[in-house]
Amino acid sequence: MHSKDSEHTEAIGEKIGRQLRGGEVIELMSDLGGGKTTFVRGLARGMGSTDTVASPTFMICKQYRAGKLTLYHYDFYRLIEPGIMEHELHEGLADPHAVIVVEWADIIADILPKQRMTITIRNVSEHERQLAIKAPKSIFDSIA
Repeated sequence: MHSKDSEHTEAIGEKIGRQLRGGEVIELMSDLGGGKTTFVRGLARGMGSTDTVASPTFMICKQYRAGKLTLYHYDFYRLIEPGIMEHELHEGLADPHAVIVVEWADIIADILPKQRMTITIRNVSEHERQLAIKAPKSIFDSIA
């Protein structure tokens, strides 16, 4: 999927966000500055959140309310090991009203369910991105 600018990346996230019902896990993969937070901003809006979305890099996790759902946005970039965040992540994974988005998931890959959506964002130029979406058929059918 091609995105011509940040507004388009947000719109793609918003389209996916409108389809989420809770219990979904999304792994975001990209280089630094690749558009992950921009995508999550659209995702939150599509879920119905009016919260201001910002990168969780220094906080590790940010939560956004969206009606009966909560979007948990994790960023494990600065961690060498998950530590206590592993327990928090387990709680979110067990919550049927949670949507979990994880950036830099390498250190917790064994914790994430196999039934997850993986979105890889690749910079094509200064503003353009290429998004590759890999998801179980049941999840992808609802957003395609």
